[in-house]
Amino acid sequence: MGGSTSVHATAIVDDGAVLGDGCRVWHFCHISSGARIGQRCSFGQNVYVGSDVRIGDNVKIQNNVSVYDAVTIEDDVFCGPSMVFTNVYNPRSAVTRKDEYRRTTVRQGATLGANCTIVCGTTIGRYAFIGAGAVINRDVPDFALMVGVPARQIGWMSRFGERLRLPLSGNHEDTCPHTGDRYRLDGSAVTLIAS
Repeated sequence: MGGSTSVHATAIVDDGAVLGDGCRVWHFCHISSGARIGQRCSFGQNVYVGSDVRIGDNVKIQNNVSVYDAVTIEDDVFCGPSMVFTNVYNPRSAVTRKDEYRRTTVRQGATLGANCTIVCGTTIGRYAFIGAGAVINRDVPDFALMVGVPARQIGWMSRFGERLRLPLSGNHEDTCPHTGDRYRLDGSAVTLIAS
């Protein structure tokens, strides 16, 4: 653990877990041996992090989130309160499937809204925005705005977290009103073209 990392007295950080400088681990958390966590991350009350988990820098994981084995979270990701990761696609209590975990990746800058569910085996694109309560059961493109059960795409979001005025497909451009960043839609993919 880095020297500037703070761990609440009720939290458990197992031997072998690696936490970078500036992390904050709040009440009743458990970070398992083998977890690899970057710098300046925040873990709210009652967060669990499994052994086979990789978390980048500046990740904020709000209260009551379990980050199970086979999950990778890149830099600057926000995990809202009580959102859910899974790692077995077809669980049964009487059937052991620990050798069938499906890997989940959350790319840089994505937001996972409160109470959303990320079904294992999916990749959440860079700066994607998953609405509160949505259920993700397939890969999500960069910058996509996803809502509903099962989730469907309804738009595009800027890196700043503002909705862009772009259709779901076609060839268009838009500018984030807060940052001046320019985005281009080519077909069904959005890229940042100037910042």
